[in-house]
Amino acid sequence: MAASSNSSKSFMKVVVMVALVLVVAATVVDGQSCNAQLSGLNVCGEFVVPGADRTNPSAECCNALEAVPNECLCNTFRIASRLPSRCNIPTLSCS
Repeated sequence: MAASSNSSKSFMKVVVMVALVLVVAATVVDGQSCNAQLSGLNVCGEFVVPGADRTNPSAECCNALEAVPNECLCNTFRIASRLPSRCNIPTLSCS
């Protein structure tokens, strides 16, 4: 069961990151852009779009996700979470 839970967490992480890659143009960590690592997540797209036939990410997708530094992910989340209010739209609720 633990492996299933980890797979679910990894899958959700991929879903969020692919969405954020599309929203966030550039995130900087230690003076370096995270764009290359984040754009590498494009290989995960076929696993996260609504109605996707394939729900288990490929090894290529998992490797791309693993290659993204945690600070890139965290900064991307921070930036993306501010976008709705700056665009004068309601904040996202996924409950």
